[in-house]
Amino acid sequence: MPVVNVTINGVTKEYEKGTTFEEIAKAYQSEHKYRIAAVIFNGKIRELMKPVKKDGELSFVTFANSIGFETMRRTAIMILIKAVRDVIGSKDQAITKVEFTIGNGYFCTIKGVKADNELAQKISERFAQLVEKQIPIIKKVYPLDEAIEIFKKQGMEDKVALLKYRRSSEINIYRLDDLYDYFFGYMLPNTSYIDKFKIEELHGGIYLTLPTKAEPDKLIVSEPREKLFKTMMLSSDWGSMMGIDNVGDLNNMVCAGRINEMILVQEALQESRIADIARKIFKRVDVKFVMIAGPSSSGKTSFANRLSIQLRTYGLTPHPISLDNYFVNREDTPLNEDGSYNFECLEALDVERFNQDMTRLLNGERVEMPEFNFVTGKREMNGEYLQLGKNDVLVIEGIHGLNEKMSYALPAESKFKIYISALTTLSIDNHNRIATTDGRLLRRIVRDARTRGASAKKTISMWGSVRAGEEANIFPFQEDADEMFNSVQIYELAVIKPYAEPLLFSIGKDEPEYYEAKRLLKFLDYFVSVDSSMLPRNSICREFVGGSCFKV
Repeated sequence: MPVVNVTINGVTKEYEKGTTFEEIAKAYQSEHKYRIAAVIFNGKIRELMKPVKKDGELSFVTFANSIGFETMRRTAIMILIKAVRDVIGSKDQAITKVEFTIGNGYFCTIKGVKADNELAQKISERFAQLVEKQIPIIKKVYPLDEAIEIFKKQGMEDKVALLKYRRSSEINIYRLDDLYDYFFGYMLPNTSYIDKFKIEELHGGIYLTLPTKAEPDKLIVSEPREKLFKTMMLSSDWGSMMGIDNVGDLNNMVCAGRINEMILVQEALQESRIADIARKIFKRVDVKFVMIAGPSSSGKTSFANRLSIQLRTYGLTPHPISLDNYFVNREDTPLNEDGSYNFECLEALDVERFNQDMTRLLNGERVEMPEFNFVTGKREMNGEYLQLGKNDVLVIEGIHGLNEKMSYALPAESKFKIYISALTTLSIDNHNRIATTDGRLLRRIVRDARTRGASAKKTISMWGSVRAGEEANIFPFQEDADEMFNSVQIYELAVIKPYAEPLLFSIGKDEPEYYEAKRLLKFLDYFVSVDSSMLPRNSICREFVGGSCFKV
């Protein structure tokens, strides 16, 4: 038998040509804390079901890696789709849609079916049976026309619409028993890898809980997040109202010349939501502090400006305040373990000074407001004074805005808390959702290049630490908000695409950020581009692509 030489951890071994990466991985699994999900062979990511055909260097990817975790997640979704079809008994009727993530789980709906506890239990039992049977997941390349016919026969019209705009003449299709499906990304070799899951009913849908990337060997059930759920459903309903549930629908509208109409409707919907929040603030007569918090690239600045305009329509006079101006001096900033500055933690702010200033303002005093100089790393007093009148409100924006420790001295009735984030509800198709973090990362790549001259490589390299700061300082407080606002426009990735692609293409194959850049480029390839000149000047999207009427 022909052999191949595979080098692992500096040691070269011979294997029969055609040995799968899964067979090799089994011998090394004991050396890894978490389950191996894929490999990197000669610099390329390879699925475990793939055979080794030539000599090369190999390393392993586990569930604790972003690539491995997403591979696990996609495989679990495919098993869920199969379980739903088997339980309901009709592939034409059992159309499952992965709507969005909530906490550690994935909320899915079944077309025409309102799930209850009994149905969820049956689906869970079937899911467990599929896992126990270790059913192989087979990957095959099909000509595009043949793939479209396969999806038509399975009632997957969403995939038919998506493939209409595919440039390649071929497509990879995965088969799990009698289920043929397409997934954006890598898959595991069989069902046995998904041995930790929980399926339950949630608001008439199915909620699938999986382990997290941080602890992929544990199943941690999230606390209920009803406010976040309602905000996501509102955005999903907006999309359905406009006839856009997935990228194929969006591309159809762009090519039909209806994109300008859709942009105006989307912007009007957002403006009506902002106006509704302003009305609620006005009705609470004791409110003096509007506290706005949200993760990176959520559009906080544009939202704060648009909210301020709406507040003025009620006779209120808003004053913007950035919590960044309360940073402690650079030399007093806490450090991370690697010695770098930790600007994300609460201790990076002069919390006591903030509460003193806000209390004095609430008492009607005239206060000199600080301004942080990011060049010198010092807080300065530049003669900017503020005194609150009867109709004045402070619009305070910063990542710690929802944390009670940030505003401990202020009466609860004087604060109105708003959580803002870019919560993507548009899907590639019914089974391939668009991660909220992907939308925010693309926003930040484009904005950082435009406003800071930062490369896509730098932005991607920092993204992990940014996310860690959000997990610690923002997400735990989101359900404490009085209102939530979703800043995503359903059309925006089509607008961001031409700005992001050149930046991502600049990342070389030898750089650690290459795999992420390649993944994002492949993802953007699904979208038909939209010219940003169509956007209104106050659009939140302009905070990232430029041309905003606000100082952003």
